[in-house]
Amino acid sequence: MKDIRVLAVVGAHIGDCEVMSGGLAARAVEEGWDVHFIHMTGGEKGHPNLPENEYFAQKKKEAEEFGKDIGVSIHIMPYRDGELKETEDVKTKMGQLFREIRPSVLLTHWSGSFHKDHRATYAIVGDAIFLAANPWTSVKGEPCRSKLLFAENWEDHEDFQPEIYVDISSVLDKWVTAMQKMAMARGETGFNYIDYYVSLARIRGLEVGVGYSEALMRPWEARRILLPQLDKLL
Repeated sequence: MKDIRVLAVVGAHIGDCEVMSGGLAARAVEEGWDVHFIHMTGGEKGHPNLPENEYFAQKKKEAEEFGKDIGVSIHIMPYRDGELKETEDVKTKMGQLFREIRPSVLLTHWSGSFHKDHRATYAIVGDAIFLAANPWTSVKGEPCRSKLLFAENWEDHEDFQPEIYVDISSVLDKWVTAMQKMAMARGETGFNYIDYYVSLARIRGLEVGVGYSEALMRPWEARRILLPQLDKLL
């Protein structure tokens, strides 16, 4: 990772990037990476009491605070919670943003999710990476190539297989302190994300012999590279 300096994390809602990749982002920033969080929607429909406009304003402020605390740039796309569509327009706009940010590595949701916005984000990011990399698309700017990896999210666990572990022990306190400023993360909307993700990071850390770790998964096509070699052995 030493020669790769731009990381982008794409989440379906404000809060997804922070809880599923906040520790990794904090570690990357400390190592000199330029890190970006891209929120596809505000997640504004997720509060049991606050109306959408009030909760969006609150979540936007919380995202900006988290970004300042960790040291990441924040991008909020203009799409509505629960209504994210896999359209060519959305994919093109994402491809344009990727060419502007020029991430070497992109993290996003795995497809095995029970949340429709998460599945849509997975599909949008995959196609937007192609649009950003291909010189013959209508996306403006210089093409850029990004390595795609999937972050671990409690709503995206179907067939998720941890493969890459990032030790976040040194930045755990910074990450937790930043999350504590987010009402959603504290559990005020019904699920305590801090408890869950810190516990998960401890489990992943135990699996590889460190204090705390966040796990990532490669795309299926990256694994198939090994198949021809395996076939020769059969």
